[in-house]
Amino acid sequence: MPDPPREGNGLARRLPDPRTSAGRAGLAALIARPAQALIAVDFDGTLSPIVDDPAAARALPAATAVLRRLAGLAGTVAIITGRPAAEAAHLAGISEVPGVIVLGHYGSERWEAGELSSPAPSAGLATARAEIGAVLAAAAAAEGTFVEDKRYAVAVHTRRTASPQAELDRLRKPVTALANRAGLAVEPGRFVLELRPPGSDKGLALGELAAQRQAGAVMFCGDDLGDVPAFRTVKRLRSAGTPGLAVCSGSAEVPELAVEADLVVAGPAGVTELLDGIADVWAAATP
Repeated sequence: MPDPPREGNGLARRLPDPRTSAGRAGLAALIARPAQALIAVDFDGTLSPIVDDPAAARALPAATAVLRRLAGLAGTVAIITGRPAAEAAHLAGISEVPGVIVLGHYGSERWEAGELSSPAPSAGLATARAEIGAVLAAAAAAEGTFVEDKRYAVAVHTRRTASPQAELDRLRKPVTALANRAGLAVEPGRFVLELRPPGSDKGLALGELAAQRQAGAVMFCGDDLGDVPAFRTVKRLRSAGTPGLAVCSGSAEVPELAVEADLVVAGPAGVTELLDGIADVWAAATP
C-alpha cells in the first residue's frame, strides 16, 4: 500500500506522517477507501479533555463537529469507551447522529440510531458496590478519593487527592483483592482503578465491530492504558491483511501508550485536527 500523497495535494499535506510503515499504509488505505473505513475513538482524553469530575466531561465542540462530518463520509464511525453508551453519546454531542455507533462499558453496551442494547450487570458488581466503601476506609484512602458507579463497572478515582499516582499505587492491592473476591477484573487508567466483569475490553469490541462492518481499513484513537488492547487489535488485524492505524492522544500522564502507537498527536485537539484532515480529503474527493 503506498504512503498517503504528500506532494501536489494541499489537503493531504495537512495530515501528519505516522512513524511506522504499517501506520502509513493504514492511513493510505483509510484515505483510499472511505466506504470501507472504520474510524473508532475513545471518549475521555481523546474527544474530551480529562477533567476532575467525570460528569463534567464534554467532547470538544470541534470534535463533535468532525464526528458529524465523518458520519456522512466513512463506512463506520464509532466511539468505544468505558462509559455507559448512551451517556457517551450525549457527552459527545452525537445523540441525534444515527451514523455514529457507541460501544459503552468496553463493548458490553451498544448505542446505535437512538437504540440501546445491553446485558444484565454482573452479580459481582453488587459485591463491589457493597464493599468498596469499607475497603477504602480500611485502607485509609486519602482525602479526595472518590467512587464512580458506572452500572457495568465501579471506578475508584484518585485524581483529586494530593498525590494521585502514589495514592493509586497504594490502593491497588486492596482494590484488587476486592475485585478477586467479586470475580471482577481491575482496569488501571489515568488515576483510576476500574472494577469490571472480565472478558470485555476495547480490543475485543473493536475486533467484533470490524468483523460486523467488514471493514477494509481501521483506525483507533485512544489515550490511556485501557486503550492498549484496541491498539493491539489494530496490529492483529494488520497481520491478517486489514490495514490499520493506532493513534495516541498524547499526554504527560500516560507516556507509555505512545510506544504502542503508530502516530502520536497533541491530545483531543490533535485527534480532532487529524479527523478533520481525513474528512477534508474525503470531502474533496467526493463528486
